[in-house]
Amino acid sequence: MEVEIKLRLPDAAVHRRLSTYLLPRLRRTHAQRNLFFDSAARTLAAATAALRVRLYGTDDSAPTRAVLALKRRPRLVGGVSRVEEIEEPLDPALALACADDPARLGGVDSPIVRLVADEYGVGGDAAPFVCLGGFRNTRAVYELEEEDGEGKGLVLELDETRFDFGTSYELECETAEPDRVKEVLERLLTVAGVPYEYSRSNKFGCFMAGKLLP
Repeated sequence: MEVEIKLRLPDAAVHRRLSTYLLPRLRRTHAQRNLFFDSAARTLAAATAALRVRLYGTDDSAPTRAVLALKRRPRLVGGVSRVEEIEEPLDPALALACADDPARLGGVDSPIVRLVADEYGVGGDAAPFVCLGGFRNTRAVYELEEEDGEGKGLVLELDETRFDFGTSYELECETAEPDRVKEVLERLLTVAGVPYEYSRSNKFGCFMAGKLLP
């Protein structure tokens, strides 16, 4: 079970303000391309599941790494997201091949692919994979330190997510203590002078809806 705090930022200006405030704590930045796979009948989506291939790197033709993930049964209440997640590394060249020929993903030797076939009946000849499309994300990763008090050691992810229909901005933090960490992040954003709202939808939900959701 992945548990995350998700706080939505209103616009690009606020995203820049928070980026500047957190800059001394910056550890790395990732360029991500996210692609989603399902049957033509959207069997996984109907079961509140999402199969994602995430490619890392700025060159679409030569990603530095790739990750296959299955997320299902998401719940997002009061800015706290809980979702069942399984992920595994995927060879980047194979990931590109599956992006070009989605049905090929069904033949990949993968526990996730086998689970999707066994539990949802997707990926075989009767219901081959299709690519639904996806979105791009720039993720800046920060680590809070001693001067941040109770937040020391927390890893924050600040996302700029670019859909075909718009851009969203979100601060995320994975944690086993969501109530405590939410309070830490709320105090941090208040000190930084950054307005925010609790996220009420995830990125995949926005993608499937074809519009920015709160």
